[in-house]
Amino acid sequence: MDIKKDIVEFIKDKSLIEEINFEVSNVIVYTKNRNFFLDNSEIIKALVSKEKKRIEVRLDPSLLMDEKEAEKEIKSVTPAEADIKEMWFDKERSLVSIELVRPELLLANKKEVISLIKEKTGWSVIMSRAPLIKSDIVRAIREMLYANSKFRRKMLNEIGEKIYNSKFSVDDKYWTRISALGAFRHVGRSAVLVQTPISSVLLDVGIDVSNPREPVPRIDAPEFDISKLDAVVITHSHLDHCGFLPALYKYGYKGPVYSTAPTRDVMTLLHLDYISLANKTNTKAMFGLDEVKEMLKRSIALPFHEVTDITPDIRITMHNAGHILGSSMIHLNIGNGFHNVVYTGDFKYANSKTLNKTETQFDRLETIIMESTYGGDNDQQPKKEEAEEFFLDIIKKTVSEGGKVLVPVLGVGRAQEIMLMIEEWQRYGILPEVPVVVDGMLWDVTAIYTVYPEFMNTQTKNRIVGYNNNPFLSPVFRHTVSEEERQQVLSEGPAIILATSGMLNGGPSVSYFANLCEDKHNSIVLVSYQGVGTLGRTLQNGGRDVEIEFAGKTRHFTVNALIYSIEGFSGHSDRIELERFVNDLRPRPRRIVLNHGEESKILELSRFMRKRFKVDTQAPHVLDALRLK
Repeated sequence: MDIKKDIVEFIKDKSLIEEINFEVSNVIVYTKNRNFFLDNSEIIKALVSKEKKRIEVRLDPSLLMDEKEAEKEIKSVTPAEADIKEMWFDKERSLVSIELVRPELLLANKKEVISLIKEKTGWSVIMSRAPLIKSDIVRAIREMLYANSKFRRKMLNEIGEKIYNSKFSVDDKYWTRISALGAFRHVGRSAVLVQTPISSVLLDVGIDVSNPREPVPRIDAPEFDISKLDAVVITHSHLDHCGFLPALYKYGYKGPVYSTAPTRDVMTLLHLDYISLANKTNTKAMFGLDEVKEMLKRSIALPFHEVTDITPDIRITMHNAGHILGSSMIHLNIGNGFHNVVYTGDFKYANSKTLNKTETQFDRLETIIMESTYGGDNDQQPKKEEAEEFFLDIIKKTVSEGGKVLVPVLGVGRAQEIMLMIEEWQRYGILPEVPVVVDGMLWDVTAIYTVYPEFMNTQTKNRIVGYNNNPFLSPVFRHTVSEEERQQVLSEGPAIILATSGMLNGGPSVSYFANLCEDKHNSIVLVSYQGVGTLGRTLQNGGRDVEIEFAGKTRHFTVNALIYSIEGFSGHSDRIELERFVNDLRPRPRRIVLNHGEESKILELSRFMRKRFKVDTQAPHVLDALRLK
């Protein structure tokens, strides 16, 4: 397909076209003709219909208004109540990104405002939301993306050139297969390699922080060649799915990484936190700041439901997974419909306070690679309402006795879900006013949550966007970051403390635990999956005499605090939800491949799915390869 030639022939008047560039599979036509730039809808609509690709016209960079003058013009035509905070100019691509506190106020006349900006300045417009909680990471990411605009224009065009200029045929020699590089018959270091005769794509590339013997995916597998890797796609920002990504750049990967924008932002924050923790503990990090920067330079953010060619023969579409903010199921259309695969990553088939449940409707589907974290025969979580009531009773009882409630949480997802829960209880007077301490990185992640309400569930999104009432800004939340602030919290009265890590295998939650665990008036509430060998799993299994690293040395603690474990807040689907999810899939897959679960749970789920749905169900080991077709 020579799409550039087709566009030139279709438009006919070659003077209208200065240059045609690709941005991955999108086509950008640069022009020096202002009339064509401002009024091209009929031509482009016909072109899009013919080529079945997204095509956009932008003004040639040489004709753009000076950035300072453009900034004044943009402010003059944008309603003041939308509150512009920043503008990011990408001259190489003729784009300006306008960061607003309330972009929703432009919805009614967005086209009019954008048209005015284009007419007055020549710049094409992207609108983004400003964080409502100060976020250095969001600013740094946006700054870096636009600081590297020349590099990114070249990179995006090269990807497009490869997609459109590589020829392939689907014949009896064409094939597709997957290789299990991590998180098969265990939880941690997720990585799935998808290959065809001409493409190599990696889905997730995580680390296993609880397994120092095998912490990273098996990139030593013979079929994995980093020099031939075309793309990496990340489902979500938990480190067991993205933690090894910067290291790929250290080892020579030079390609793009695709994710949603929230996933990009949060995983960058977690990567930087990983480096910081390694420096503090004098341990060797797997990657450094340079690799994180390289990852960001090559990152490509995609919205849900937008079909994107990422190689000549693989298209992806991201669908809401309901697990954490921006988490995605990845639909792969391989070989122009030769085979269709859905990789679920982690998913939740039930609504939560922050997210809508995952999707089940796809155009085509033959194979699904599905997580099995709670796939065991007895893995039935209590109803959400029952779990919330239990949690509320724990807090009320502990607070009434002058104690503190420590909730070790994952930094992304569980923490924000619990924040919304407690905020609602206190707003309606169900729970007495008590400080909710949000420790360290949790606050930074929550700041990112304020940027992307469109990824949240309908009710929370409407509250934020429709009523300008963001629950994360409630005065009930108290941010702590220093050891001095933590000690002040410990010295004061009752409090609810949210701190990482959720498994009590590192982070400030361990420090809080050491200070609180010997007092019978306090409560420790485990709301996350507890990995084998972690302190959280030990407590969950009834262990009350524990040794932990605290204040630079190993100390023994006798746990007198009350220990509770609540399953109902999980961002993973339980056994009943897994069954319901497969039952509701349309179309019904021909093959189910199970991963991301302890071996016993995966085998139990495999037997059940095979019997229940009469479908080929497989549970490969790490290093197994499966030919899909």
